[in-house]
Amino acid sequence: MSLVDELKSAVTPRAALLVVGVFALQLLFITSYVGALHHPKPTDVPFGVVAPQQVSAQLVGQLEKLPGAPLDARAVADEAEARKQIMNRDIDGALLVDPAGRTDTLLVASGGGTVLSSALETILTTVEATQQRTVKTIDVAPASAEDFDGLSAFYLVVGWCVGGYICAAILAISAGSRPANRERAIIRLGVLAIYAALGGLGGAIIVGPILGALPGSIAALWGLGTLVVFAVGAATLALQSVFGIVGIGLAILLIVVAGNPSAGGAFPLPMLPPFWKAIGPALPPGAGTWAARSIAYFKGNDMTASMLVLSAWAVVGTVVTLVMSSLPRKPESEPIATELGTPSDTRTTH
Repeated sequence: MSLVDELKSAVTPRAALLVVGVFALQLLFITSYVGALHHPKPTDVPFGVVAPQQVSAQLVGQLEKLPGAPLDARAVADEAEARKQIMNRDIDGALLVDPAGRTDTLLVASGGGTVLSSALETILTTVEATQQRTVKTIDVAPASAEDFDGLSAFYLVVGWCVGGYICAAILAISAGSRPANRERAIIRLGVLAIYAALGGLGGAIIVGPILGALPGSIAALWGLGTLVVFAVGAATLALQSVFGIVGIGLAILLIVVAGNPSAGGAFPLPMLPPFWKAIGPALPPGAGTWAARSIAYFKGNDMTASMLVLSAWAVVGTVVTLVMSSLPRKPESEPIATELGTPSDTRTTH
């Protein structure tokens, strides 16, 4: 057999297409991560200003006109309201102007991302210097000393997401498994649910009691983790049921290539380019990271939208998986089982 014939035999059209797909996925991975993270800068960061009425409007206008539009400034009634809005995650910081002195106070929340709070401090220090004023910083929701750069919530959610799609992929394409009928689909979803509960609990215990990386309710993190793992797993099963093995690649595209760099982990959402800033909250890594930080540092505030996003992924993934498993299919041989051989194929010689 010639080399060309060997090549045609060894590399089937299906294998060639899968390799091309992997190559495209690789390039998209590089484009996504570098595109999202190579030049972070704050843009339209929700920011409060507490100042006397005659000063407030002027200062808000000045902050709105800063080069690059880093701040979306708005007047806030008083310090208590500013702290409340920060803890509710309505704003990311606030400047308290002292009309009787030359030193103002900057409120930040490093629990939402230390890079963002540092950027706010740099911006406001520069602005204040132009007015011959100084600024002192108070962190109203500080990141844990064991949570470097506020990244632990992001890494926790990434781990949950990885577990979700790998578990689903194994359930879908492991040796001996066939295209899911309704019974197999229900079994796979049931196994995924048990795995999600265990994975959610394990992650919560590791970042909490074991490593001390994140404060907050272990029970709440457990519930969040269970939902994240199941949502990602159900979405993977749904994509695999529609597109076959290519669906697993699509799950990686959504969760890893698009979801992780847009999650607001390394750089919070206001520091990401517009495209990634827009898609992040709608994908499981972004929704999960936001909710995990809310649990850890913001008393569980402003989680409704994130929980609805994760629930939508879980429900839609489950429904699509069950619907696809109910559709009539042509009888097909089971490639993996055929390759492994069956008792009827086994022949003995004497």
